[in-house]
Amino acid sequence: MNEKNINQFIRSIKLNKDKVKSFNEYPFNLPVIKYLDKLKFHPNVTFIVGENGSGKSTILEAIATSYGFNPEGGTKNFNFSTNDTHSCLYDFITLVKGVKKPKDGFFLRAESFYNVATNIDELAREIPGNFLERYGGKSLHEISHGESFFALIINKFTGNSIYILDEPEAALSPIRQMSLISRIDQLVKQGSQFIIATHSPILMAYPNSFIYEIKDNIELVEYEESENYKITKDFLNNYKKMIHILTK
Repeated sequence: MNEKNINQFIRSIKLNKDKVKSFNEYPFNLPVIKYLDKLKFHPNVTFIVGENGSGKSTILEAIATSYGFNPEGGTKNFNFSTNDTHSCLYDFITLVKGVKKPKDGFFLRAESFYNVATNIDELAREIPGNFLERYGGKSLHEISHGESFFALIINKFTGNSIYILDEPEAALSPIRQMSLISRIDQLVKQGSQFIIATHSPILMAYPNSFIYEIKDNIELVEYEESENYKITKDFLNNYKKMIHILTK
């Protein structure tokens, strides 16, 4: 076994197309799902990128749910449900796991993080001891959205673990996104694996990673080939011209 792959907790997923009754119903009517066969993950970091509605969060949710995480987010021990809206895709994929089990893990999704923070407060009232120390020592509702994201990542995330992040940049400034790259690197060097859906060209710059870009299909691309990089670069290099075009 390749030494660098020892701590790869999720190696790949495969869509079991023979179980799908119709590709005309959601989520199977999404172009990316129709053409999805097998997706291999990097032992360190894998990014899934694409336009809104392309299916990247749907795929990420299916991976997390199939692995045993709460569909709304949290660790495997979180079992709350405020709105049962996750798709059935997780029932139609097969996860190929690594030989080692992770020490810990977390499914972080921006859209339902408020519910996760609320559940953490509820658990803190039920569990003896200072449960909130695991999350920075105070309620995540008592600090800003961005600060709560970062408190979670700094205090709860550890080495030898699996982390599935859905648009973690949503609450983070560009500087905080760069800090997140540094934290991801620390955890990767401690044996953790990340699978991240994102729009952020800052996060996508992390080296030694896979970038899967969704258009009609899903393809492995280089950083500078990605639409997110090219559009951001073109805008920043020609922002006056672009603003003139967009606002005339």
